[in-house]
Amino acid sequence: MPAARTFSFMRSLLKSYGPSTIKKRLWDAEFSTGKWNFIDDTRGDCVYGYLDKYAHGGSVLDLGCGPGNTANEMTNEVYQRYVGVDISEAALEKARKRSHENGRASKNVFVQGDFLGFEPNEKFDVILFRESMYHCPMNRIKPVLDHYSSFLKRGGVFVVRMNTKGGKLGRPKAMADLIAAELDLVERRQHGDDGATVIVVRPKSAN
Repeated sequence: MPAARTFSFMRSLLKSYGPSTIKKRLWDAEFSTGKWNFIDDTRGDCVYGYLDKYAHGGSVLDLGCGPGNTANEMTNEVYQRYVGVDISEAALEKARKRSHENGRASKNVFVQGDFLGFEPNEKFDVILFRESMYHCPMNRIKPVLDHYSSFLKRGGVFVVRMNTKGGKLGRPKAMADLIAAELDLVERRQHGDDGATVIVVRPKSAN
């Protein structure tokens, strides 16, 4: 494997599975240099219909929120409180700025942290993993979902948005299948031909 590819591969591994301090440094560098500017506008994404459906005018926890797309693009009327968590402070600075400019600063809160070990201090109607579950090791998916299950309100759901086509050895689809199998599946749908898939699940103990 050429040196450049090796470096890129190792960097990708560290961004997902390295210590939180290293992950923060790497993600901060990429957001600060504009590498991820191309994702700043995702209006019309398939995930928003699900948030409209399940938030019930309540609260949303967005794990791996990036530069605040969800907080600023979902329908304003469908939620009263939003908490976005991301490991990159550079991404969160952009998210806060966007929320202020959009008049949502009073209802959008952003917290720096690694979602794999984050401890909320409240419960939510929707807990969202939007393109962030890729960064969870396969053997930690169930423990992570079990951890966050206690922070769902009665009747609350997880909404997981992933691209299930492609990926090394079909890993995204395997992750989606695992999530659907381990929790109570509410709905699962692929949108379009690019593999954009939304899975809605709730804890098996939920009524």
